Amino acid sequence: MEEFDYTTIGVGESTYVVGVAGEGPAVLLLHGFPQTHYCWRDVAPQLSRDHTVVVCDLKGVGESRAPAGGPIGDGYSKREIAAELVQVMAHVGHDRFAVVGHDRGGRVAYRMALDHPEQVDRLCVLHIIPTVDQFEAMAADASLDYYPWFFLAQPAPFAERVVGASAEYFLRHTLASWAATPDAIEPAAVDRYVRAFTPEAISAWCSDYRAAFHVDRRLDADDRTAGRKVRCPVLVHWGAEEAAMADDGLLVSWRRWADEVEGGTLPSGHFIPEEAAGELAASLRPFLA
Repeated sequence: MEEFDYTTIGVGESTYVVGVAGEGPAVLLLHGFPQTHYCWRDVAPQLSRDHTVVVCDLKGVGESRAPAGGPIGDGYSKREIAAELVQVMAHVGHDRFAVVGHDRGGRVAYRMALDHPEQVDRLCVLHIIPTVDQFEAMAADASLDYYPWFFLAQPAPFAERVVGASAEYFLRHTLASWAATPDAIEPAAVDRYVRAFTPEAISAWCSDYRAAFHVDRRLDADDRTAGRKVRCPVLVHWGAEEAAMADDGLLVSWRRWADEVEGGTLPSGHFIPEEAAGELAASLRPFLA
């Protein structure tokens, strides 16, 4: 994104290309599947009027580089990615910040808030509930909508090879079918995501989903049993046009995980940062302030 100054930051075996724009309190924006940080192109400039906005691609995706994950997604658990990104934020000068995450990025974001409460002062999650709750909620009526949770978590290299055999079709189908309308995301942006959907990125996404199945839900279950909560204010949004999230169930879930929760629907399908950028920014600015 043209407004951002980019630098490359290494954390362990991972490398992140990190963009920074604006001045003021820091906010980290994390994208979801199957996109890159370019999804924030209409939201980030609005937030940068009052905040230092930090963006990067998730581990192993887009311009980020990382080794392939292990058999159960080792290296790609949300705890591991969150810890790396806390170091990234410290490297660019921010030991305390807000984090906004969509989809898979939202899972990294809330794990960051749980594991690093001294660093995260505000949390916004888009289209998600905690992973353990999500697995428990995937009954018959919702199971078809959430097929990537089980398909992409299959042992390597099955999922990688099946997706890779028709990668562009898979990505374009996902973007068109999850949005409120098939053309909701502009063609130039779709083309960017196609170019970024490389074999290495597909492997990273599969590792992310494997980690969710084998590692993340166990970590969530342990936290839930122990009564651990997100200690900062939480903002939750979901798209009014996404059938699988057509009620206030997300708020019910998050109010079990945090004491200060607000939010509601936005006029969007799954891809809120692009389908409802103005409405999202209008909600985020007072929340972050």
